[in-house]
Amino acid sequence: MEHVHHAHVPRGDYGKFIAAILIFCLLAAAGYALQHTISCFLLSWVIAYLLDPLLVSAERRGLKRIYAMGLLYILLGILTIFFLTFIVPALTISWNIFVLDLPTYIQQIKQVALEWKGRLPDRYGSEEIQWLIDKVAGNVDKAAEKAGSLAYSFGTSIFFNVFNIALSPILVFFMLYYKQTVIETLISWLPEDRRTQTIDIANEVNNSIGGYLRGQVMVSIIVALFSTIALFFLGIPHPIFCGAFAGAASILPFIGVIIATLPAIFFAWFKFQSVTMLWQTTFAFGIIYFVEGYVIKPLVFKEAMNLNPLVTIIMVMAFGEILGFWGILLALPIASAIKITWEHFLRGDFKKR
Repeated sequence: MEHVHHAHVPRGDYGKFIAAILIFCLLAAAGYALQHTISCFLLSWVIAYLLDPLLVSAERRGLKRIYAMGLLYILLGILTIFFLTFIVPALTISWNIFVLDLPTYIQQIKQVALEWKGRLPDRYGSEEIQWLIDKVAGNVDKAAEKAGSLAYSFGTSIFFNVFNIALSPILVFFMLYYKQTVIETLISWLPEDRRTQTIDIANEVNNSIGGYLRGQVMVSIIVALFSTIALFFLGIPHPIFCGAFAGAASILPFIGVIIATLPAIFFAWFKFQSVTMLWQTTFAFGIIYFVEGYVIKPLVFKEAMNLNPLVTIIMVMAFGEILGFWGILLALPIASAIKITWEHFLRGDFKKR
């Protein structure tokens, strides 16, 4: 009697897939436990990524990398002294004034809510609206009590960020100095039959990510400067704080424009109590973001990522939930890298030849 031999299904791929999932979970757990260390590493990596083109340009002109790094660090040292002498004190003063005025702002919100309640006409549904206003006014007092703890938490996070900033120049130096060694080591680990193809894809991803990071930093700085100047001339309180917030909010796609205007509108209302000033503030931000969207970004972003808006929002939300600020900043570069790799996969570039 003949024996029928059934085809054996290889389980190697399943094992690799399960191992990849386990490794990813371990990395996620380690990342959560070492979030401050990873934050310092990411900060250093982004800085090194932004500075490396300057060193490459200097090397092309015949200057050794170590000498170019020395000149670069001298320039950065001068900029750091300027920043610590002028910018940091201004930001500190603005933040201290904001913290001191925060209880006043909260009480003004409560007063406005009570005034609205008094002006509410006696119509159908007014009781529900009054109940809602009472709840808002009651929660304002709780918000005032939590203001101190929030300020303390923010101060703690600032301490860790200052530590990261102090440590990052050392990490940046080694990242820039050993860049070529690391690249050559990684290339040596690649299979010879896939080496050229993988390097081409890596260069394509690098151009996309590098263009985005450098462009986004430049756009954020320009938005922060324009917003600060506009709010200063309008007489809005805390212009430096609102300008820095607007620059950071510009990282967010689509909704960043709306979020950036909220602090400025908040301070404009409580200082002037004027609808005209609200319109002027909104108009100023409208001009800034019109120039950003139709003038600055087309000049800065030479290579568009061409990402789907829905995918963009999902990636920003997901990575922001996992990595916080760094997740928001790196969500689009990661999505772009995945998109480029997936396109090569669909074209069959990864098939064995």
